[in-house]
Amino acid sequence: MPPLLRYPTVDELGARAAALVARHPREARLRRIGTSRAGTPLWLLSVGHGSRQALVVAGPHANEPVGGATVLRLAERALADPRLTEGADATWNLLLCLDPDGLRRNEGWLTGPYTLGQYFRNFFRPGFLEQPEWLPDGAAGAALPETRALLDVQDELRPFLQCSLHGVDVGGGFVELTDDLPGLGRRVAHIAARLGIPRELGAYDALYWPGLGPAVYRIPPPRPAGLAAAITEAAVESTWFHPHRHGTVTAVVEAPMWGVAAVTDASPPADRDGVLRAVSRTLRHDTGLLRHLLARIRPHLAAVPDAARLLAPVDDYLLVCPGLADAWDPDTGDGAAHTLPPLSTAHLAALRVSGRRLALRTAGLLHQLVRAAGHDPAGALPELDRLIDEWCADYRESCGARWVPVARQAEYQARVVLAAFELAARDTRACSRAGEPGWEPGAAVPTQRE
Repeated sequence: MPPLLRYPTVDELGARAAALVARHPREARLRRIGTSRAGTPLWLLSVGHGSRQALVVAGPHANEPVGGATVLRLAERALADPRLTEGADATWNLLLCLDPDGLRRNEGWLTGPYTLGQYFRNFFRPGFLEQPEWLPDGAAGAALPETRALLDVQDELRPFLQCSLHGVDVGGGFVELTDDLPGLGRRVAHIAARLGIPRELGAYDALYWPGLGPAVYRIPPPRPAGLAAAITEAAVESTWFHPHRHGTVTAVVEAPMWGVAAVTDASPPADRDGVLRAVSRTLRHDTGLLRHLLARIRPHLAAVPDAARLLAPVDDYLLVCPGLADAWDPDTGDGAAHTLPPLSTAHLAALRVSGRRLALRTAGLLHQLVRAAGHDPAGALPELDRLIDEWCADYRESCGARWVPVARQAEYQARVVLAAFELAARDTRACSRAGEPGWEPGAAVPTQRE
């Protein structure tokens, strides 16, 4: 099967997985583990017959499609290399897409051309409460069928490793772990260097989290939090921590679509407070523009089908932006819930990218709402086009955002997953077999040749 040079659609994922099973009926199986809200099957592709289970979840965020290409690549590798299955007594369980309904809403940009303007004008990501990895009411209160299907699979498999495959639209690659995998940071550095992927050394997602190594962060245990904190910190209950009771280590693997070199700069900033003031001021200004546009657009959306699903993330973004601007601003941040940690140049670059991302996503969703209405009585579309073009140009020209080919994104993500698999398999085998006659510590799975 030829490698994918673009992101696969929902239908292509299912077709390619079925073709792979047809070619390898003894080693590969495909089963339906649930159904999305719109009736789309949730497919689990399993490779190998080992007793130790690895679970890889693609497509948990609708606008992050690289995981689909990655799981197909991992399946091919597991079938080609028995050290990953028989040699490790392992079965690979690959969930093709956790949010297929959301992925379908991104098909306006999914197959290209891959430009920032095309991406943001067709971007979709549901509101926080409709994202299937989050458990704001705990596992018992999970209402989405996609979430329930994943929880059931986690409890059935009790995997020693879970990898959740995510994508950074603009920035760099990084990994978040529920438990340390010593040595992963060095491997990520090597993989990223070989493939030319920038590592995000001050990831906004992990701004308040402890580091386990360059571009590797420790996810804190879940705690009660309000919606705004959950959106910005992801420090709530989630399917990342749910299988922890089974001894599962979860790795969230982020791969960038457009890379930014500045996120790799760990040097002390020349003017920390000046940059923070500028980033905060820009975010407040952009939020004000977008709120004004939303107020003009909203009265004309009554007849737009499913407008609520597009408005939910808009409202989420506009909810958190003022608080973020205050938290980042050195003149207003003293009373914030968290004091900013020491910041490198990489942190400041990530904050600038993140503020612009929130504005661009909101503008793109508003653009889609106006287009869906079929007319523009508020005259908002030209202004939205101007803002999107201007902000995308800032990403390209000021931040130096450069497209990373899909095949390279998927290869980076696959290699990081394989590195995590080897380290987690070695650790669990050491814990379970130490003291057995004839056992000596060693690699459970040989390092992948690169």
